[in-house]
Amino acid sequence: MKKAVLISVNKINENYSTTLEHINELEFLAATLEIKTIEKFIQKLKITNPKTYLGSGKVLEVKEYIKINDINIAIFDDELSPSQIKNLEQILECEILDRTSLIFQIFAMRAKTAQAKTQVELAQYQYLLPRLKRMWTHLSRQQGGGANMRGPGEKELETDKRIAQEKISLLKKKLIEIDNQTKLQQKKRNAIVKVALVGYTNVGKSTLMNILAKANVFAENKLFATLDSKVKRIQIKDIPFLLTDTVGFIRKLPHSLIECFKSTIDQIREANIVIHVIDASSPGMQEQIETVEKTLKDIHADKIMRINIFNKNDISYQENEEYIFSKQKNKNFLSISAKNNLNINSLLETLYEKIKEQHLKIYPNYIIAENKSS
Repeated sequence: MKKAVLISVNKINENYSTTLEHINELEFLAATLEIKTIEKFIQKLKITNPKTYLGSGKVLEVKEYIKINDINIAIFDDELSPSQIKNLEQILECEILDRTSLIFQIFAMRAKTAQAKTQVELAQYQYLLPRLKRMWTHLSRQQGGGANMRGPGEKELETDKRIAQEKISLLKKKLIEIDNQTKLQQKKRNAIVKVALVGYTNVGKSTLMNILAKANVFAENKLFATLDSKVKRIQIKDIPFLLTDTVGFIRKLPHSLIECFKSTIDQIREANIVIHVIDASSPGMQEQIETVEKTLKDIHADKIMRINIFNKNDISYQENEEYIFSKQKNKNFLSISAKNNLNINSLLETLYEKIKEQHLKIYPNYIIAENKSS
C-alpha cells in the first residue's frame, strides 16, 4: 500500500475545525484508492503561497518528514496550479496529488457505463492539458505513469499537446452520440413521475434506494461508491414512478467535474421530485447541506419539489439535533435510518402524496385508487 502525507492550509477567515474536517475527508478519499495516510500537516496562512502552496519553512519540514518516513505521495487539499505542482515535485521529490486529481482517479475507478467512462476521460484530458509541461518530466521518471505523455524536449511536448487536443475532440463527439441515444430513452420516460435521490457523497442514498426499490444498488462506506446513475421503476400503492440514485456531491468539487457528469445532472434536472438525503451523523452536516444546495442551484435544479431526509438518525451527531428538530417543523423534512429501516413508512406516505400530486399533473383525469368506488 502506498503511503502519503496530507497537507492543507487553514486560512485566516476559516475555522480550524472546518479545515480539520476537510483534511479528514481527504484521508477518506485517499483510503478509497488504498493510499494510507501517515501524517497530516496543516499550516495557518492568510493566503496560500503561489509558488509552493505552503510557506517555505513548512515545505522543508514536510520534505524532511517524507525523507525520514519513506513517503510515496504528498496530497494537497486544494487544487494546485501547474507551477505549484512542478515546484513541489522538485522540492519534495515524491509524487504530488491535489484534491482534484485524487477525485479524478476515484471517478475513473468507479465509472462503469460508457457515458460515465467517456465523461471522466474527457475531464481528465481537459485537466491534464495545461499541466503537460511538467507531466512529461514527471512521467519520464515513472514506469506506466498514465496517459502516454512521455519524452524529453519541446518537440515531444508539442506532440503530447496535439494528441491530447485530438483526444478531447474525439471524446466530445462520442459524448454527443451517447447523449442523442439517451434523449431517445428519456422521451419514453416523460409520461411517468421521476424522483431523484441527491445528497453529499456517502450519506446513504444507495442504501435508501435499496430499501425503496429493492434494487440491490452497490452500497459501501466509501466516497463515490455509486458513480453512474441507477434508475428503477417502482410503485407505491397504485402509482408507478422512476427512482434514480445519482452521484454524490462533495466540497471543493471543480466545476469541470460537475459539468462532465451530464447524465447525473440531467436526471436531477428532469426530476419531478428531488429527495435530498442528509447525513445526520456528520459533524459537518450543515456545510454538506450548503454544498448540495449550491450544486443544485448551479445546475438549475433548486426549484424542483423537494423532500429533505435526515438519514442515520439512530447515530445522529448531538450538535446537529437542535438544527434537525427546528427543520422538522416543516412537513418537507423527515428523520429516518435507512440502514435500520426506521421511519421508512412515514417517508413512503410523504413520498406518495408528492408523487400523487405530480402524477395528476401528467394525467389530470386519473382516478386515484383510494378515491375509486368499491
